[in-house]
Amino acid sequence: MIARNAAAPAGRIEFRMGINVGDIIIEDGDIFGDGVNIAARLEALAEPGGICLSAAAHEQVRDRLDIAFDDLGEQQVKNITRPVRVYRIPITLTLPTPSARAPSLSRIAGEGAEHQRREAGEGKQALALPDKPSLAVLPFQNLTGDVEQEYFVDGMVEEITTAIARLPWLFVIARNSAFTYKGKPVDMKQVAQQLGVRYVLEGSVRKAGNRVRVTGQLIDTTTGAHIWADRFDGALDDIFELQDQVASSVAGAIEPKLRQSEIERASRKPTTNLTAYDHYLRALAQAYRYTGLAEAVVLARQALAIDPSYAPAAALIGFCRGLQRLRGSGALSADDVAEACRLARQALEAGRNDAETIHQAAWTLYFLAGEAETAAAALDRALALNPNAAHAWLCRGHIHAYRNEPEAAIEAIERAHRLSPFEYTFVRAVIIAVAHLAARRFEQAIEWADRALHNQPRAVPAMRVKVAANAHLGRLDEARIELSRVLAIDPKLTIAALREYANSSSPACAWQAYRNERRSGRAPAGGDIGCRYRGLFAADGWGRRGHPRGPACSSP
Repeated sequence: MIARNAAAPAGRIEFRMGINVGDIIIEDGDIFGDGVNIAARLEALAEPGGICLSAAAHEQVRDRLDIAFDDLGEQQVKNITRPVRVYRIPITLTLPTPSARAPSLSRIAGEGAEHQRREAGEGKQALALPDKPSLAVLPFQNLTGDVEQEYFVDGMVEEITTAIARLPWLFVIARNSAFTYKGKPVDMKQVAQQLGVRYVLEGSVRKAGNRVRVTGQLIDTTTGAHIWADRFDGALDDIFELQDQVASSVAGAIEPKLRQSEIERASRKPTTNLTAYDHYLRALAQAYRYTGLAEAVVLARQALAIDPSYAPAAALIGFCRGLQRLRGSGALSADDVAEACRLARQALEAGRNDAETIHQAAWTLYFLAGEAETAAAALDRALALNPNAAHAWLCRGHIHAYRNEPEAAIEAIERAHRLSPFEYTFVRAVIIAVAHLAARRFEQAIEWADRALHNQPRAVPAMRVKVAANAHLGRLDEARIELSRVLAIDPKLTIAALREYANSSSPACAWQAYRNERRSGRAPAGGDIGCRYRGLFAADGWGRRGHPRGPACSSP
């Protein structure tokens, strides 16, 4: 058809095609349904003489034809509820003369793809993937309609590349290499082969008046799957501030998605061919589940057996032990605690440039050894290395809350939430509940504890917050009900155990803050929360033989 059109006079008819794979309805010799409607919308998106495919059609043919498809992204089309992902076959070729035999469309498109590949430097041997996750940030498309904005778009990509490069567990292609693809239609698999990466981040920038919208999507080139996509809006009042905000948001958002993708990849590998990194990723998956903390410790130890100096696995063991104590999932032996703290110190020394490792080790040393100053200094270092480390901000908020610094805790937690909005919503709720308890905002503490329990119905830390808050509000019946739920999950819980777990600094029990308030004459009637806890325990028969009450409340 293309060959014939080339020889036809002006005013010729040029066809365009839309191809979709989907269900149809046949009735009275006609066809209906979304499958047909999407194909019709794709045809409208195609250029004269061109072809557009849906993602469903592209999935069927992408590995069977020697064609380079242009990914046009998601398009909102008429009468279709969801956006449709569209691919285009580029046909920018030197066409044959009329006397020549007309070649097939697949051959023409294939020749166009070959031309593109030669321009991009294909023909060189594909680079091997490095031994850690690898990513290239491609130049974003400038869709502002203003060539003057190229510097802004390129600056945005440079900031994003720099922010992501701060993740030491990630191999990031240098900006200059990635920018060789600027202005060229590219195929993601070819980019991956030429640069030797598994993941590619691409995007675009649009402008309306004084506002811009930046969109991005993260692609696993080995499967073609889109593992993350989002958009960010901002004003052009301060270009550099906007670039920093978008770069921070993108880096914070894709980090957990990359980790999850790597975890899923490791879980599919045969168990006879696992590296220390694979064992670590499997351990991380169990740790994220919270119910698999013991299994996570086993897997992390297997990683250390392969590589004793592997700092992330060492830090993860201590982190899991701390979570076990925090969640009330069984008493830790002295040997468990000693091992966790030893490995945390080892990780701090060996993983000096890894914010993730540092924050886990800091958390361990605070919650298991009470080393507040060491933990605070380590977290400062982690956030200096990577200000977009959402987990480190979460850890900082956690420690602030348990040191009776509620406002600083909430500020840190909200910073973590902004960087990674869909991760650790349960932990965020628990820490904010603890912070409100420390600030004596008992109703808000109960509200946030309930949010956590809605997400994790057996979350002992949230239940403990409700016990303390209800006791302070004089709602002893509600406190006893919540306490019975705590003891059903952790029947060996004692006030002594709570003191040990909190390292004398936990506002969840409010040991230090309320003791100070009693000394200053500002304590609520009925004594400090330790006494109220003890009264509740005694009222439930908790002081019977075999259930020690723990130390008595200190006097003013």
